[in-house]
Amino acid sequence: MRLTVPAVVCRRPGSMQSLIQPSAPAPGRSLSPALSAPLAAVLLAALLVLTGAGQPASTALAAEARSYVGTDACAPCHADQHATFRKHAKKSKSAESVKVMAPKLSREEVQGCYACHTTGYGKPGGFVSFESTPHLADAGCEVCHGPGSAHVDSGGDVSLIDKPTMEGCVVCHNEQRVRSFNFKPLLHGGAH
Repeated sequence: MRLTVPAVVCRRPGSMQSLIQPSAPAPGRSLSPALSAPLAAVLLAALLVLTGAGQPASTALAAEARSYVGTDACAPCHADQHATFRKHAKKSKSAESVKVMAPKLSREEVQGCYACHTTGYGKPGGFVSFESTPHLADAGCEVCHGPGSAHVDSGGDVSLIDKPTMEGCVVCHNEQRVRSFNFKPLLHGGAH
């Protein structure tokens, strides 16, 4: 690929007036220098990042395109997983832990609990309070799979939900919390 880059010559430094002229090539060089492979790779990578290509559904779609719906919205199509989650997963009862501990904690400490013990806290459309967003009060399906409204509205298009990753797990299940609370990451946390 060849790229011609015109030179920009300013009439006065700092002036908005400019004159665009093609630059004269150095002796023995073409007017259109070849675009180097590393530069082409950087430009392609920048284009992919800017367009969201290769990103999980939650980052590739605009934030307003997906909202949190709560774990019970998953039950009609995922009845077995929902029943297992409600019966066995610690996450399904995580709001109760926060309610028990809250009277002994400062407001900031309770908010720190919400980050891991509710769904979407601090994110658009996520948990706000037990009164206004009770359907997001537990750490439910959408903690691992991302906001589920588009998935639900589409009738179950799997490309509209995230696949759980260890990077997502370690947001809450990290070394500091392992020492403090004596737990470790579990694949699916007993939900499936």
